[in-house]
Amino acid sequence: MIDAHRTVPFHLLRTVSEHPDRTALRWKLGDGWATWTWAELAAHVGRAAAGLRALGVGRGDRVVLMVRNRPEFHVADHAVLLLGATPISIYNSSAPEQVEYLAGHAGASVAIVEDVGFLERLLKVRSELPALRHTIVIDDPDEVAPDDVHRWRAVLDAAPLAIESEVGNARSDDLATVIYTSGTTGPPKGVMLDHENIVWTIDAFRQAAQIDLDGFRVVSYLPMAHIAERTVSHYLGTTCGFEVTTCPDPGQVVPYMVGVRPQLFFAVPRVWEKAHAALHAAPNPQPAMIGLDECVIAVTGAAPIPRETLQFFRDIGVPLSEVYGLSETTGPMTWTPFAVKVGSVGPALPGVELRLADDGEVCCRGGNVFRGYLDAPDKTAEVFDDDGWFHSGDIGVLDDDGYLTIIDRKKELIITAGGKNISPANLEAALKAGQLIGQACAIGEARPYVSALLVLDPDVAPAWAKARGIEATTLADLARYPEVVEEVEREVQEANARFSQAEQIKRWTLLAQEWLPDSEELTPTMKLKRRGVHRKYAAEIDALYP
Repeated sequence: MIDAHRTVPFHLLRTVSEHPDRTALRWKLGDGWATWTWAELAAHVGRAAAGLRALGVGRGDRVVLMVRNRPEFHVADHAVLLLGATPISIYNSSAPEQVEYLAGHAGASVAIVEDVGFLERLLKVRSELPALRHTIVIDDPDEVAPDDVHRWRAVLDAAPLAIESEVGNARSDDLATVIYTSGTTGPPKGVMLDHENIVWTIDAFRQAAQIDLDGFRVVSYLPMAHIAERTVSHYLGTTCGFEVTTCPDPGQVVPYMVGVRPQLFFAVPRVWEKAHAALHAAPNPQPAMIGLDECVIAVTGAAPIPRETLQFFRDIGVPLSEVYGLSETTGPMTWTPFAVKVGSVGPALPGVELRLADDGEVCCRGGNVFRGYLDAPDKTAEVFDDDGWFHSGDIGVLDDDGYLTIIDRKKELIITAGGKNISPANLEAALKAGQLIGQACAIGEARPYVSALLVLDPDVAPAWAKARGIEATTLADLARYPEVVEEVEREVQEANARFSQAEQIKRWTLLAQEWLPDSEELTPTMKLKRRGVHRKYAAEIDALYP
């Protein structure tokens, strides 16, 4: 059913009407902070929408955004939605050929980029994007952009549209965004989410939260191309009237947290692991050390987290819980913030039907389930059965209370030469629970035993070594020191103790360089790209099986 009230612009209008003078956005400006109220944000949205309409943006159009976590992202996204069009974020780290693929696949008619660096990548492939009519740059202080590139300030010069007069342009069955998958198993697919998906999921999340989230403080720092950040700080933030502090550099999130004291904080496991490593060495670790002393809800998701890491934060008073979901489920599928079972990702979100297929694959139905992959009906058909159940591709176990534990990706389970099915993600999470091991990739498909590629933690390992009189600073140098190798071996055996003989790591090697986000080894949100790792380190893997 089409419902004009089940849209993101309607919720923006409601929040602006109810809390016009409440702070909506904060950002660093020099040594201080700048802020917009919800009324001021709405005024900027109205001007941006008018400027975009003057460029021909209307219902059904698609606009790609390459913008860091800053106020203009929220303005642009809301302005596009207000016109009945669809904003689509692409990862800011995307290379020109990736920009070409994503913007071309989305059929974007307009691109909004943050600065001339992003603009340069787009201009390199613009001739290959015939549907792209206009390009807009936000920051161009030296006026180096070509004359046919529009400046954001000029877009905002238009006489503003009134949100209350334009809110009906968006319908509940319109696409609110397209989230491109991270491409861990092939080319990215465009996950189509409509306004009903967004509103339904936000309603379910608020029910699962069990407390009033109105006006919570949050820090926005993960890529807006990722469903978790977009849902938490943008969609949930709009609906609940959050005070959102934008952090354009994810590496600076801890100082931002200390300054903001967020009441709700979401992070991927690697962020929690790094914080754990830093706090673990403190004599009396406290939430105040990383700005979480006022945190009411803390969440981890998007990848497995070591049990020890989650339990550590709960033990020091951070109410950390684990969420499970995919882009295809508008983010959360299971979650509970307070009745936590460590190791489990919680029960189904209110309204979500959850079941396991005969092989243990996690399946669900609900208003959070996406509308299909953009221009890929064959790929869409692969993940839905005849009864409308979405098949996640993950293997899980349900306990008697309905709590779900994820075993691994169905396609990533290792089957050894001896026929043993092994979860690499569980092994890798256990390995990364060690102090020195920052990244791990378990190997063993069709091999006689399980081995692992390991990477030292670039933050912890040098400090650990220096405390023991080892002056090496690079990971390559550290990996050659016997004391480092001995400690890593101890951590490997500690991890092995949790698994059966057939699952244990028999051989391993330390690699010489860090794995960075959006590389051959990791996605932008630090998920492991197994194919890339196997391809890049084929020689090292073969050496583990003499």
